[in-house]
Amino acid sequence: MKQIDRIKKMESIYDGSRKALDVMLEALEEYEKVQKDFRKLCDYYGSSLWMKDYEDDEAGKLPSDLKRGVLSEDLVYDLIREDRNLNARMLKIISDRFTEGY
Repeated sequence: MKQIDRIKKMESIYDGSRKALDVMLEALEEYEKVQKDFRKLCDYYGSSLWMKDYEDDEAGKLPSDLKRGVLSEDLVYDLIREDRNLNARMLKIISDRFTEGY
């Protein structure tokens, strides 16, 4: 590869990496901000309060226009599973990075 082509290629790699890193940092900040509330949602899901809310919904005691996806049996479970998968993926990336180095 010629010198000019190599430098252009490395600039392109830098630009893509810089953009991806900025997006990741912004997403990580948002992710960190919701962790306390996410933990509350995890604790609520499957609790006696959730069960009462679920039963009241099934009995038609809640307003029909109330958004209540959290009372579905799969929505919160799927979110928790996706969060665990994301954390496992991040751990693998980190482990690979420290194993491989730069």
